[in-house]
Amino acid sequence: MTYEVVVGVEVHAQLRTKSKMFCGCTTLFGAPPNSHTCPVCLGLPGSLPVINKAAVEMAVRAGLALNCTIGASNRFARKNYFYPDLPKGYQISQYESPICEHGWIDIASGTGGMRVRIRRAHLEEDAGKNVHQTGANGSVVDLNRAGTPLLEIVTEPDMRSSDEVVAYLKGLRDILMYLEVCDGNMEEGSFRCEPNLSLRPTGQKEFGTKVELKNINSFKYVKDAMEYEIKRQTKVLSEGGKIKQETRLWNIERGETAVMRSKEEAHDYRYFPDPDLVPLKLERDWVEGFRDGLPELPAARAARFTAEFGLPKYDADVLTASRAIAEYFERCVRLFNQPKTVSNWVMGELARELNVSGTDASASPVSPERLVSLLQLVEKGTISLKVAREIFPEIYSSGKSPEQIVQEKGLRQVSDEGALEKIIAEVLDNNPAQVAQFKEGKQQVLGFLVGQVMKASGGKANPGKVNEMLKRKLTA
Repeated sequence: MTYEVVVGVEVHAQLRTKSKMFCGCTTLFGAPPNSHTCPVCLGLPGSLPVINKAAVEMAVRAGLALNCTIGASNRFARKNYFYPDLPKGYQISQYESPICEHGWIDIASGTGGMRVRIRRAHLEEDAGKNVHQTGANGSVVDLNRAGTPLLEIVTEPDMRSSDEVVAYLKGLRDILMYLEVCDGNMEEGSFRCEPNLSLRPTGQKEFGTKVELKNINSFKYVKDAMEYEIKRQTKVLSEGGKIKQETRLWNIERGETAVMRSKEEAHDYRYFPDPDLVPLKLERDWVEGFRDGLPELPAARAARFTAEFGLPKYDADVLTASRAIAEYFERCVRLFNQPKTVSNWVMGELARELNVSGTDASASPVSPERLVSLLQLVEKGTISLKVAREIFPEIYSSGKSPEQIVQEKGLRQVSDEGALEKIIAEVLDNNPAQVAQFKEGKQQVLGFLVGQVMKASGGKANPGKVNEMLKRKLTA
């Protein structure tokens, strides 16, 4: 029997607010344990939560970008469960009345494209973090993260493969980063994804028993965990067994999933409206004001790049995955109207240096103006393309202008015919066999002779000029 994979995804996106969801504590990452806490996020008796307006605004902007309906009236609920990292004994979330519902995003898939429906996106606070220390008698709890604002985004079970899930997650992450509502840092837990995966016999309408996958902090591990789980469930079902509804962790070292706990249903959490927080009323004009301020999103920008600049789809998709890279590219093209050349440099030399240094394009030491000045030196024939590529790392690291480096290193191309004439004559005198071969019709020998001239000139000769002069000499 063959089986069809059915997947829905939950994403917890940490919102880029300066303070927590219901108190004034900072959300900065990496502080000493339990140093960013107060009576509210510690759950002390008598403390009262206050809604973070910036988090609400970010949720509305994200909901609009995801084509959701924004709830004019939504409210917070208590999600009750016990865990050491949850000091109140409940998590403030949203249940019956989420802030965003019924949205969608389009993604690329193996068949060309598909639409993934967004069931809901709701605000909630994060829990703390249990730290399990090797060799210790017990675990410790860090509550710095407790109360950090999250937007949980839940899809319908529309995806049918790990590739579709990864495409969805990348598309969603790009959108949230474009909006500047989430930094998308998976290693720090700012963008956490939990696939809910089940199998059913091909052709069956009813869903199978789903398993939730947790502890995944990269797109590669999402794919690896899903592929493992698909094989595991297929084996269980093929042998006549039944899948248990449970939450499983991805073990990176062993390359397998392992049971964490049985999967809870909504009624297990005994949701009820939080009595400390009144319903949140959002005026329609206020919501629509955010729609007018949305940036051009990645898919629309990529389509424009192919139409306006004539770029291949691959280039457009790479350049628009990051808002900072897209804006950098456009600034370059406004100064140097050769989009494909600029695209090659931004995706190649610039991207490589940014990755090595861990720098965002918005903070690149090589400004668009400086990159364009380098490209103009190549266009004018002042330096060769080879030289431009060789000196780019120094431009990036030193802060010097391309012109300064070219001047200091004496890298200007020799284009003067008088200067080249002597070098070419010597090369032809030293290679009579190749000259004879060319005159006999072996045109490919020209490349060898051009290389000899370049070598004799220390790489400074203008290749185009050398090519032209050699042809003229050899056919005279």
